[in-house]
Amino acid sequence: MLSTGALRAHLLAARLAGPVATSREASLRSYRLFAARDPRVMLGLDPEWAWNEQDLLKLMADKCGVSADSDHVSGSDVIDPERTLTALDAFAGRLGAVAERRAPVLLGTGHPHRLLGFYAELADALSAAGCLVLTPAQGRSVDITTRFGVRTYNLDYVRGVALMRDPGVRCAGRETGAHTHSPLPVRVALEGVAESGGPLPELVVGDHGWVCGAGQLGIEAIGLADTDDPALFVGEAEGRVSVAVPLDDAVRSDYYRPLTRYVLNQACLSQ
Repeated sequence: MLSTGALRAHLLAARLAGPVATSREASLRSYRLFAARDPRVMLGLDPEWAWNEQDLLKLMADKCGVSADSDHVSGSDVIDPERTLTALDAFAGRLGAVAERRAPVLLGTGHPHRLLGFYAELADALSAAGCLVLTPAQGRSVDITTRFGVRTYNLDYVRGVALMRDPGVRCAGRETGAHTHSPLPVRVALEGVAESGGPLPELVVGDHGWVCGAGQLGIEAIGLADTDDPALFVGEAEGRVSVAVPLDDAVRSDYYRPLTRYVLNQACLSQ
């Protein structure tokens, strides 16, 4: 069993929390874009409240532990490991609750190169607990706007976790899917559920548009978010995201394994 102290030490050593690789410049840019309602950082969320840059900075200082000083404009951003641990406990609590009900779940990631393993272990544990891990609309095409223009991807699943792939790519070597912030994949997946007449997920687990897109549609969602992803924390503040866990979402994939063990243990899902 991984203790809270050991996990705190790991968060800092792996730079999942503490000074992280995400730059202050990147975070502040995201807050400016969010305040301007730029769809690139909204992740499918349509906020009910007005959020200006200062509001967002205060929120992120409260939720993540970043500096609330608007004059601090450069260097590495910072995540308070205590806030990460508190959010991981809440995250585990929601997993445990859905497992106890054996309710259907949907997992998806826009960070497959880094986070696929984390979510796949959760999917395995939830399935073993009797939850139906949904895999709707597999192979469905999704047109996503990127900085290179509109690109078409295919919805795929690996060990019960949804991700987007370039057309024609299927488990080719190191190819693990495309990085995306778009809420379109979760919308397509949910449309697939509706078309098949199957049960809707009672919980969506993931990041980026998977969480905000589901939360915006009224489905409970929990996920991981970096300091330059204010949408998840705004969604949490407004009650459309149940839990947003602050951490660096782009470190080495194996660095997330201790988090998986901790979450599964806290959720009473360890096998």
